[in-house]
Amino acid sequence: MNLVNSDLAHMRLTYKSNTLDDFKEPGEVDPLQLFDVWLTDAKTVVDEANAMCLSTVDESLKPASRIVLLKSFDDRGYCTTKSLDLLTDASLKSRFVFYTNYTSRKSKHLTTNPHASLSFFWKERQVRIEGRATRISSAESDSYFQTRPRESKIGAWVSDSQSSPVVSRAELEARERVFVERFEGVEDIPRPDYWGGWRVSCDYIEFWQGRVGRLHDRIVFQKVEASGGADASNGPKWNVTRLMP
Repeated sequence: MNLVNSDLAHMRLTYKSNTLDDFKEPGEVDPLQLFDVWLTDAKTVVDEANAMCLSTVDESLKPASRIVLLKSFDDRGYCTTKSLDLLTDASLKSRFVFYTNYTSRKSKHLTTNPHASLSFFWKERQVRIEGRATRISSAESDSYFQTRPRESKIGAWVSDSQSSPVVSRAELEARERVFVERFEGVEDIPRPDYWGGWRVSCDYIEFWQGRVGRLHDRIVFQKVEASGGADASNGPKWNVTRLMP
């Protein structure tokens, strides 16, 4: 076997464009607001800044990772698109939403073990999020589904058992023709029941900023669970820690 990538040990960059300083006071920075700032910056340097690595674990504790697209986040757990402002329950604060097929491998993992990790990589920055995944409401999924391109809506119907074997590309395209014909003249293609969103809670979020000499900045926000008569109306409370690089 002739492999051409023999120079990997010498591939490295020097990170020196940004810093992540210590915060002077607890609660000085909200991690969701900081994520929003970093995501805004990332959109200027990365084509799909909302691409994230979703890691799950199956019932045998075997991990699996794949890239999915973040489609909404905020401190109430619903999409920022006005038509999708559906949830106001304080218990749903700080959540990140993506969409997929509920028969997929990732969905099966999350049904068995709801713990999930999300990772974003933006040049000299990374963000890692850990939390529990739950399905969003059918109404939310319906609303988002109608924002998708027509071809993507049909694609959801074609792939009715995501991650299962298919004989050939030709068979896949034949199924597509069936649904193109089925929905001909239908303006609002309905969402199939097996397709929808997952919401991952933000219980732990780490911001990683590359620095010179590999002395990277790593700041972690870990959610503090409300106790007794604590007032959750002002949002979650966070412990903030700097980690060794």
